[in-house]
Amino acid sequence: MSRRGGKKSHKGGRKVFTNPDEIDAQMREELKRQKKREEEGDLEEEEVATEMKQPPRDFPPSSSEEDSDSSSDDDGTKKKKGISHLIETANPNRSHNKMKKARDLDVNSATPTTQQLSRREREELQKQQERNRYRQLQAQGKTHEAQADLARLAIIKKQREDAARKRDAEKKAREAAKESRK
Repeated sequence: MSRRGGKKSHKGGRKVFTNPDEIDAQMREELKRQKKREEEGDLEEEEVATEMKQPPRDFPPSSSEEDSDSSSDDDGTKKKKGISHLIETANPNRSHNKMKKARDLDVNSATPTTQQLSRREREELQKQQERNRYRQLQAQGKTHEAQADLARLAIIKKQREDAARKRDAEKKAREAAKESRK
């Protein structure tokens, strides 16, 4: 039963698969046609030679072609699939990291040189070195922050000394007042 509008949906319909025997038969028929054309002289010899050696990619190889492929595998030349072997890629993510052997490692250089480090690693190393330098300068009192801290400390020390003097003076005054009362 069709929906309104007259369009029929094929979602629940049967799936149709092509039989491999039919595909092989079509391949054989195509090869026969090419041979006939070759005999009649419709095709040039070069085109015929290339078409005969390489069947179309849409069809799976027939049993006779599989036998010829296995003999070529015995020779050591393996047929590559697709076009990936024709295109050179410069994708750094595609390269596989090879395992390094202990004998290949340079023992003398404990830390990697900056040329071998990535940009992020170099920046991180520079930040750490700058932090260490800043800490050393701060310990020596050569930075603005350290000088300001030292000035604050001097003011606080002075205030504490003044407060201690006042307490001592008050204490002495209290003791003197106690003695005068007695």
